[in-house]
Amino acid sequence: MIGLPLRLLAREVYDRVSRAVGESQVALVTGEEKRVPRAPRYWVCTVEAMPLDVPVHFLAIDEIQLAAHRERGHVFTDRLLHARGTRETWLLGADTMAPILRELLPGARLERQARLSSLRHAGRSGLGGLPPRSAIVAFSAAEVYELAARMRQKKGGVAVVLGALSPRTRNAQVALYEAREVQYLVATDAIGMGLNLDVDHVAFAAVEKFDGREHRPLEPAELGQIAGRAGRYQRDGTFGTLNPLPGLSEKLVARLEEHRFPPVTRLVWRSPELDFASIDALLGSLSAPAPHPVFSRVEQADDFDVLRTLSERPRVRERATHEDAVRLLWDVCQIPDYRKLTILDHASLLEELFVTLVDRGHLDPGWVLRHVERIDRVEGEIDELTARLAAIRVWTYVSHQRAWIDGSLEERAREVEDRLGDALHERLVERFVARAPRATSIPRAEEAARKGGFFAQIGDMLDDVRRAEERAREQWVQRIVDAPHDAFGIDDAGVVSFGDDELGNLVAGRDLLSPRVVVAVDDTIGAGARSRIERRMAAYARDLVAELLRPIASHDAEGLVRGVLWQLERGLGTLDVERAKGEIAALSDEDRSALAERGVVIGRRTVFARGLLSAEALRVRALLVRVHRGGKEPRAPMRGAVSIPRRKEVPFESYLAVGLLPLGPRVVRVDIVERVLTRLRESEPDVRNEIGSWLGVRDRELPKVLAALGARAG
Repeated sequence: MIGLPLRLLAREVYDRVSRAVGESQVALVTGEEKRVPRAPRYWVCTVEAMPLDVPVHFLAIDEIQLAAHRERGHVFTDRLLHARGTRETWLLGADTMAPILRELLPGARLERQARLSSLRHAGRSGLGGLPPRSAIVAFSAAEVYELAARMRQKKGGVAVVLGALSPRTRNAQVALYEAREVQYLVATDAIGMGLNLDVDHVAFAAVEKFDGREHRPLEPAELGQIAGRAGRYQRDGTFGTLNPLPGLSEKLVARLEEHRFPPVTRLVWRSPELDFASIDALLGSLSAPAPHPVFSRVEQADDFDVLRTLSERPRVRERATHEDAVRLLWDVCQIPDYRKLTILDHASLLEELFVTLVDRGHLDPGWVLRHVERIDRVEGEIDELTARLAAIRVWTYVSHQRAWIDGSLEERAREVEDRLGDALHERLVERFVARAPRATSIPRAEEAARKGGFFAQIGDMLDDVRRAEERAREQWVQRIVDAPHDAFGIDDAGVVSFGDDELGNLVAGRDLLSPRVVVAVDDTIGAGARSRIERRMAAYARDLVAELLRPIASHDAEGLVRGVLWQLERGLGTLDVERAKGEIAALSDEDRSALAERGVVIGRRTVFARGLLSAEALRVRALLVRVHRGGKEPRAPMRGAVSIPRRKEVPFESYLAVGLLPLGPRVVRVDIVERVLTRLRESEPDVRNEIGSWLGVRDRELPKVLAALGARAG
């Protein structure tokens, strides 16, 4: 499990891990997105949303220096002190945390990873002088949009990234930049927290920000965090300021280039031992003094501020009279204020939710749906869509709380959020990306449109059609990206489809268990959209194998059991007894029982997994082998068949990987082989007379098949 500081970063890491191991093995848990498959091996979360009741071998917290953050620090401090993996725990972050970590965790081992590229100051520049692959950093939405509009005029187009965008919109904007459809990015300091972007130069349009309480200069460490986004791996990066901002001082430049910052000396803390006996008891425990000199009690937190506001409201006081109600009130206070209204406005909504939950025990889906439906409008400009997105994100969060509502509205809230996110992305592209002129079926329409009249209407109509086509194309791509594994189909030729659309072809990867999909969609969808489909297809290929091998997954097994399962995985569910006789002989009774619980049969000729012998599993196994062998045989038996003729050019191992054991002129399903070997021990004559029908072989082939089994007919 890894806890990350930003939703956007969590989604990026989730995508990368999914591409490596498949979506069926990875959970994503943030305040707004919850994708939890049946049995995830990996959990990618925001730090606040980490499910700490899930035991994991390995746990990591990223950007641990945020434990000193005025508002969020207490969460990071709590994870630093209490979140642990059963085998290993990593706290990742700036070197400025080293002294305080040595004091708090004297048994921890500190390791430093040097930056592999250099970061150099490039001085001041104007917008026109910025090199390609530059990120301009400002600290308010108004500044970001103003700079983006100016960059469109000078450079032809930019992508924008800021906290007010939904994850879907931000992902689409990042994809636009990463696919090099635009060469510039305008962003807030949201890009500073480890977001891995292809940035060569960072230009500061401001070096101070409003932190929720006051305007203040950025600390050197904050500037260094953002400037450090320039350069990747072994590629050097540069940073500087944007006119008319003054240049950075020589002392500050030296600090940023050499990554020298003052150590963190105080962490923000909140008591983890909360008293839910009453509202006043809860407020008191939240205000408890810090127990150690290196801790400062949190001074400002949205959940505490709104709790204090609600504690003064009679309807809340009347209901929060026992522990369960106070716990519920605190849970309601965790709803984020995405709308960024006044605390009184946010508290009014939370009061309504709390009163309803206490009085009824649940939220009425119809009441929630009416709030959702009122927001479901995609017309309007950027500011209007941003406000609606903020509002729907509140209801998306609420819809995920299964203790409050039955979950029937999760999909509806997500649909509205997705639609608004798509519309906002479209408006951002329209406003901040200059598109090349498009030819139309009426060559003079655009010229005439400039003169007004009838042709102007035609030109407008053509623009509307073009925008509708682009919107439909983007929505189609997003449906592919969001689709679950079973929404895709794959035929015996390895063609992957989504509904009626063919997306690509399964081809050989580095080994039998690592196929890949070569995407075959039309290039007119754009490089960004194509890149997103390629990432989804990479995850699909991993999931195809992971779903097949789920019954014998070895990751949670131990000792010899894990070794046998690992070999079975490499053989797609079948293992030659001779290859593993040492491990098999060493298995204890407990080991054999553990394997049997997973459906593993240890036979005389083979070890095989019953769960991988269904017709569909055999079809997928045969497909994986054919892809790995470059389109050559073998094929799985037809549904209901137990054997097929043997082809000499097909290797023994290939047949075994498809669950078939070569026996003379035939190849027979391994479970049938073991059943026959068991029955051959019996002495009844009629048993031997039925062997041919059990094996699915003709009388003239039977002697050779039995000879290969080490038996004889009659």
